[in-house]
Amino acid sequence: MFFLSKPSFLLFLLLLSVSITFPDHADAQVQTVRPEVKNAIDKGLTYLLTQQRQQGCFLDENKDDPVPQHSGAMTSLVIMALSSIGHMPSDPTPEGRAVERALRFMTDAIKPTENGYLGQSDRSRMYGHGIMTLMFAEMIGQNQDKELDPLLRNRLQNAIDLIMRAQDVIKSDSNKGGWRYEPGSSDSDISVSVWQVMALRAANNAGLKVPKESIDKAVAYIKRSYRSDRDAQGLPLDMESGFTYEPNGGRRTFSTTAAGLLSLQVCAEYDAPEVIGGANFLMKNPPETKEPWFYYGTYYYSQSMHQCGGEQASTAREITESLLLPLQQPDGSWHPKNGNEKSAGPVYATALAVLSLSIHHHYLPIYQK
Repeated sequence: MFFLSKPSFLLFLLLLSVSITFPDHADAQVQTVRPEVKNAIDKGLTYLLTQQRQQGCFLDENKDDPVPQHSGAMTSLVIMALSSIGHMPSDPTPEGRAVERALRFMTDAIKPTENGYLGQSDRSRMYGHGIMTLMFAEMIGQNQDKELDPLLRNRLQNAIDLIMRAQDVIKSDSNKGGWRYEPGSSDSDISVSVWQVMALRAANNAGLKVPKESIDKAVAYIKRSYRSDRDAQGLPLDMESGFTYEPNGGRRTFSTTAAGLLSLQVCAEYDAPEVIGGANFLMKNPPETKEPWFYYGTYYYSQSMHQCGGEQASTAREITESLLLPLQQPDGSWHPKNGNEKSAGPVYATALAVLSLSIHHHYLPIYQK
């Protein structure tokens, strides 16, 4: 897949995509897609189709391993990129058939443990578990196979149960409500926790039972990652600040801030001071192509600011398109060029770029306001 070292891959997965339904909160706007943006998306999808391998997964290179490293996480990301433009597994098109084949890889080759853990099969740990759980939630009801849909629902329920058990591991006060690299981890960080928050909400939207207590504990953890002094009621005093990697420290970045912002939005915390402050921070600290993790950060940025509506949404859209379009290669791909992200490869960057640009198509639940 992207063939990163373990630390690099863990950093790569720091904040990718999510798949949940948003309530009708953002300002109602006529969403049109400029021809040059549509063309870029189409070229990106065409490139991704060329990267589907014999196993059915999507990778930068062919691998003989039945379950190549990180293949479940990466394939799930590409499935969502294709579906974001309306290519569903039930479609009798090359794109639809590619999604169906990829889904079969996910259900046949990715084997969860007996307790529902998906991240062990492709060695992507809890990051990959979150990505795959989100994808399964997104695909429920999107195919005509009477056998596949119950399988997806069963896989999803077991994965969600694993997430909730991992949240209940005994942790310190600052780490309570969050997640980290493995189900039994006793600490937490925002990068892993964001995935699990999104997965819980996605499952709830798909009709699965998710206790409100699990969402509330996760929201409390994410809010503790917002960097600001607080008043006697616990409310932040700084209304232009960002989210950090861990509650007790770390640098505020546009990536971690966008992830924290979006996590609270999908949990209906639209008017929380942390959301308002995070959006204000992103207006003054937008993505830059020189950022070490530009592609995943831009994806979260485009989604979170879109949910803000108004000037914040329109500004973020202009910035996202102006940054991504010039970076597209003649073959339709995008290539990461900075830091550890450089090792992630073009399938990774292309899937995220497509998802960042396709937010206004409204085919996936996450884009339906």
